[in-house]
Amino acid sequence: MADPYTDLGWLPVRDDWSAALEQARAAESQAALDALIQLANCRIDFAQTGRLDRAVQQLATRPLDPAPGIRPIKLAILSSCTVTHLQPGIRVGALRRGLWAEIYEAPYGMYRQELQDPASGLHRFNPDVLLLSLDARHLVGADGSTAEGALELMRDCWQLARALDCVILQQTLLPVFRSLLGNNEHRYRQSPAARVQSVNAQLRALADANGVELLAVDETARWDGIPQWHDEALWHRAKQEIHPRVAHVYGDQVGRVLAALRGRSYKCLVLDLDNTVWGGVIGDDGVAGIQLGQGNAVGEAFLAFQRYALELAGRGVILAVCSKNDEANALEAFEHHPEMLLRPKDIACFVANWNDKATNLRKIAQRLNIGLDALVFADDNPFERNLIRQELPQVAVPELPEDPACYAGCIAAAGYFEGLTVTSEDQERGAQYQANEQREQLRESVTDLGAYLTSLGMQLRHAPFDEIGMARIVQLINKTNQFNLTTRRYTQPEVMAMVSDPHCLHVQLRLLDRFGDNGIIALVIGRLSASRELALDTWLMSCRVLGRQVEAATLSVIAARARRMGATALLGEYCPSPKNGMVKDHYGKLGFELSGEDEGVTRWRLPLERFEPAPVLMNIVEGM
Repeated sequence: MADPYTDLGWLPVRDDWSAALEQARAAESQAALDALIQLANCRIDFAQTGRLDRAVQQLATRPLDPAPGIRPIKLAILSSCTVTHLQPGIRVGALRRGLWAEIYEAPYGMYRQELQDPASGLHRFNPDVLLLSLDARHLVGADGSTAEGALELMRDCWQLARALDCVILQQTLLPVFRSLLGNNEHRYRQSPAARVQSVNAQLRALADANGVELLAVDETARWDGIPQWHDEALWHRAKQEIHPRVAHVYGDQVGRVLAALRGRSYKCLVLDLDNTVWGGVIGDDGVAGIQLGQGNAVGEAFLAFQRYALELAGRGVILAVCSKNDEANALEAFEHHPEMLLRPKDIACFVANWNDKATNLRKIAQRLNIGLDALVFADDNPFERNLIRQELPQVAVPELPEDPACYAGCIAAAGYFEGLTVTSEDQERGAQYQANEQREQLRESVTDLGAYLTSLGMQLRHAPFDEIGMARIVQLINKTNQFNLTTRRYTQPEVMAMVSDPHCLHVQLRLLDRFGDNGIIALVIGRLSASRELALDTWLMSCRVLGRQVEAATLSVIAARARRMGATALLGEYCPSPKNGMVKDHYGKLGFELSGEDEGVTRWRLPLERFEPAPVLMNIVEGM
């Protein structure tokens, strides 16, 4: 069985991979890019990763139209050791997640000079993300070095990097030192191994306090084994702390963090049932005959996978079911099997019928109001997996191993649900989607839309951005794609700067109704110009509240706040992206006048002197 980490074991094997790579090299630019993305999503080793990267680099020299779903990102790497061999894995890891990575590598060991010099190559490159890759020997390996000194050095680098106005990604220390005391090494604080432990333990809290993201190579290497990641002889010959044989794994780790920063992590785990959530076929074996629960090794393995799914749901991953089954049979296990951990309340969308699974996955995405590219489909059946990969390439389909005991490890290793933080709203997401199902059921039972909206008893609350909601605000800015007029992304320091800017309008909106709290469902950012026109830089909303008059209510809130700032007009802008076509006519529908268009970007204007708030069937309340 392939190791899920060092072999990228969650990806499928493609027997004709080499031949397909040569075909991609010869293809037209757009077809070549599509083919290379497919090849990146196959199980490949570090050598194949290098070959694929050369094809990517070759493609970069050709004229390439903006590719649907592909977004550029600029990554700078500052290091104290050799890292050039890691670049191919990073580019391929990013491409695997729909990102085109342009990489700047600072000269060997010159990280402080590059940070301090405004004329350096680093500053000219102007990265979106800065990866600080400092090796353990450099930080704590010298005589007299301390954990405190290493942490202070990193904090100084972060402070210098603030001038670049980019996301800072700090690599943890790889535990490369041999023990001097043994099992109780931590008691000999002077040992290099103990200093590495101390730095890594303190670094996490320090990064949190400074708004820095982490690349936890120590954690990944813990699963693979340090000898897989580090070779002392290679270090002495080439100063490569990360072994080339895991460069593709390292690159995938970087790629998944970049994807999380760009809001490209997956949102929903869709579960098959028979031989995926329990052992056996419930239609044949009955509830009493399926393998699930304590006292049986196979049953315990399925129970462990259910527990992992529940833990994912606890941090905000949506759970859904897609099964070829009679719905009544499938639900019976969820409702009556005494060992089931998953219950109907945990499943946001339950689809069990005899339709093909591609059709049902489309239905699930539609009912949850998320894209197909937000779904991860876990199915034990190789036929079904390959069918979905062919019919719905946007859907992530992990190559589950034969042993159910390894299901959770496979999905965890893939990093589909990579996140940067967990907010209170993440933890409530399952309940919010369950409540949304209840709303939809009510909508279907009421023929009068006005009566339906009135029956919800909606209340829209609004307030400026604040520290309490900051994590969720930054998360929404960086992950909302569909109802997002400009899809501009901002880091937490950038958002904090807006809060202190008296010329900046910033509003968060929360929607409540009789089914519960929908959480923060909309954000608006605007900037007041010297001509007293307020330009709406960002307007994003959750698709879960579409069709409930929230757009018109939000405009009323914006207009009132803009008037208080002295604005005479609102300026809107729509910047097309691969996913936000649904809001192309947003401003026109709200009464804005088209004032200009350039290469698909439309600009709109609404004089506030003639604006009258539209009547809406909800109470609008200031304060969260």
